[in-house]
Amino acid sequence: MLTQLSLCSFVSSPELSQKLKAVLGENEYHLYSFDSAIEFGRCVVEKQQEIDCLLCQVDRTLLPVINRLHEQGILLPMVIFPNSTTSDYSVYSPKTELLHQATYLFHPAEVCADDYLASEILPEITKAIAQFVDFASHLHPSEISAKHIFSGDSKIKNFLMPHELSEKLKARLGYLGVYYKRNSQQFWRNLSDQERQKLLSQLQQEYRHIVLQYFTEDEKLNQDIDNLVNRAFFADISVPQIVEIHMDLMDEFSNQLKLEGRSEEVLLDYRLTLIDVIAHLCEMYRRSIPREM
Repeated sequence: MLTQLSLCSFVSSPELSQKLKAVLGENEYHLYSFDSAIEFGRCVVEKQQEIDCLLCQVDRTLLPVINRLHEQGILLPMVIFPNSTTSDYSVYSPKTELLHQATYLFHPAEVCADDYLASEILPEITKAIAQFVDFASHLHPSEISAKHIFSGDSKIKNFLMPHELSEKLKARLGYLGVYYKRNSQQFWRNLSDQERQKLLSQLQQEYRHIVLQYFTEDEKLNQDIDNLVNRAFFADISVPQIVEIHMDLMDEFSNQLKLEGRSEEVLLDYRLTLIDVIAHLCEMYRRSIPREM
């Protein structure tokens, strides 16, 4: 049986808070919700052994709380939403002691989400926990200070090292793939015709963007691929469906190239895009298979 995930949120925006409560309530997550950073911090400290992921909205009152969590050696998966008045995650100066020349707020495995994606928070939580487990599993204790993961306080080494935190998280969840918990009502086969068309349009649009940016130096490309794969995974989209989306797009491009009198051979290169996306999706499905601890 899957273990219920416990989440703790600090969100100053009433609208975003309501969205999160609605979505997470429908999916039977246990949520501790706060609009006060201080109360949020107290809850994290008191229930650190129970909480599986943090959901935080960027706010200046959050910074002292994050500092205190670092000082106490508390490290958990985190999803970050932008400030209610700006979509800029860099509300904190990169010169602060906490960030210490890094580009993250809490740790390198945190996930930055958009507030308008609150209805799709489940894939973000999935990604945050997955990245944390992967990050913690591959990090050697000697790398902590060198990678500027913490503020330099040696107390962190007297708590639980990231690898131990990862193992504890896996044990609490039951098995490694449990954080890929899905709602079968959101599966493609259970959607209405209208919902299927909407989902298909989203996948087609996202895949088109990935194809057009694949051979550029777009820094968001990996994030875009992850978003597409997460959406496909939670809808139980099959590999043949992804292939069909790819082939339809290539047919469209082929017709355009013919009209322009250009060679279609360039389209062969985009097989790499298809392979990349399928590999990511297959890995998601592989990790979702329960296995004995």
